[in-house]
Amino acid sequence: MSAESARTWLAAHAPELRLIEGTASTATVADAAAALGVEPARIAKTLALRVGDTVLLVVARGDARLDNQKCKAEFGGRPKMLDAETAEALTGHPVGGVCPFGLKTDLPVYCDVSIRAFETVFPAGGSRTASVEVAPERLAALVSLRWVDVCKLPE
Repeated sequence: MSAESARTWLAAHAPELRLIEGTASTATVADAAAALGVEPARIAKTLALRVGDTVLLVVARGDARLDNQKCKAEFGGRPKMLDAETAEALTGHPVGGVCPFGLKTDLPVYCDVSIRAFETVFPAGGSRTASVEVAPERLAALVSLRWVDVCKLPE
């Protein structure tokens, strides 16, 4: 799966978007920001969570943190990050490359309002060296069930 499934999905659903593939790691927010030459906040990290019996993905800005109270109000429970093995088994993407494109399992995806602060953001592209540049509204239209407010920004 990985970058190839993201590439295939993008070709079918958003042919105007291209996979940015490099050799430098984009596995962490800091690495991705350095590799792409953008501020860390513009990296759109995809968080793989379990809330009760439900597994879901939240796409949030790179410097945001999940707010447990907001998550509980929005999703009905406290979020727990999936371990790396489970995240890869369900998404088809390795941790550090998890993205909302070309998922192995049909999972609900939510975009956090935090990414709306930017003209474009950079979610991963299915591998630890691939990304995509996309406008937040376009990203949400492609993959998100709805916008949510479940993060807090740094002070």
